[in-house]
Amino acid sequence: MRLIKQDIEAKTGAGTITLLPEEPEDMWHAHNLIAPNDLLRASAVRRVTTESATGSTSSTRVHTTLLIRVTNIEFDPQASQLHVSGRVAEENKWVKNGAYHTLDLELQRNFTIEKSEGWDSVALDVVREAVKQDKEGTVPAVVMQEGLANICLITEYQTVLKQRVESGIPKKRAGRSGDHDKGIERFYAIVLETLLRHVDITAPRPLLLASPGFTAQGFQKYILDEATRTGNKAVLGNKSNLVVVHSSSGHLHSLNEILQSQSVLSKLSNTKYAKETLLMDTFMTFLRKDDGRAWYGPNEVEKAAEKGAIGPGGTLLINNALFRAQDVGVRKRWVGLVDRVREGGGEVRILSSDHESGKRLEGLGGIAAILTFPLEDLDEDEEDLVGDDREMVI
Repeated sequence: MRLIKQDIEAKTGAGTITLLPEEPEDMWHAHNLIAPNDLLRASAVRRVTTESATGSTSSTRVHTTLLIRVTNIEFDPQASQLHVSGRVAEENKWVKNGAYHTLDLELQRNFTIEKSEGWDSVALDVVREAVKQDKEGTVPAVVMQEGLANICLITEYQTVLKQRVESGIPKKRAGRSGDHDKGIERFYAIVLETLLRHVDITAPRPLLLASPGFTAQGFQKYILDEATRTGNKAVLGNKSNLVVVHSSSGHLHSLNEILQSQSVLSKLSNTKYAKETLLMDTFMTFLRKDDGRAWYGPNEVEKAAEKGAIGPGGTLLINNALFRAQDVGVRKRWVGLVDRVREGGGEVRILSSDHESGKRLEGLGGIAAILTFPLEDLDEDEEDLVGDDREMVI
């Protein structure tokens, strides 16, 4: 994403930002940036019907630029397509004020956003992340089992399923393994052909091959055997990056355990998603210890922040989906929490709901914290505590 223009009042946060999406993942950032009630200006194609003096009508498509007040956002992560609907907030000769229109944001076309409540710290953080030049590389992965393979790309912010491959494989029978072996080889051939359509396996980066049993190991051998047979020196020279990992199944949800594998973490130690996976593991370790250092849930974490317990050495973990709330008050609640923790010297990690670490956090209510010092009874209601105090006085 390229920042074209930023015109924001420092005190109020009022103003606009113009951005140019340059690659598919930029649409993911835009999805996290645009919210209901924002003003969005972008190029559009509008069908216009005109009537002649004789009463006949004709319909044409015109290219124009529209400003809409956003009402709905639809994002297709696999196709990286973003459709933003709303009512026209500035009429032109083609479109009247208040008319309904859907803008399809496109690569290499500017769009301008004006936030309805001004630009807060979290929204500006999204812009800073989007326009970073030193983005980490995408890591491809094949999660498979006999007859099934999910080819996906693990980017810095999301996991994208590129294609699912299924192929029937005859069962092994005593003394008749030939059909099964031929089925496996045919399956490997289809997976490799599909993989090559989506991924450059000669790039100097890890290619994760994960499965239960020996399916992934067999696929690794098939890749190298094919490279030897065809004289593909680039693939053979990159064989150390073909990382075989055990998984409980060939389904996509197994990526969670794959990213916790030590062999994978050692390869991906500097990537954002590996750091987030380790952070969630650290939180779960503290939670199992039950020593008051780990808490999750909106009320509990807010109480910890109020007591100054998410300071230096502490970490707030919050799911980015919470900032997409349509209720302005709800968004302000979480932005305020983020600002308080940062002002107190604590670390804030906003986890992507499109990564396994973010999905794990979502299962805990979307918010958790590792505290600077232990606290007890954060899950007690204040009314219950008052009641207990009264009983003690009596």
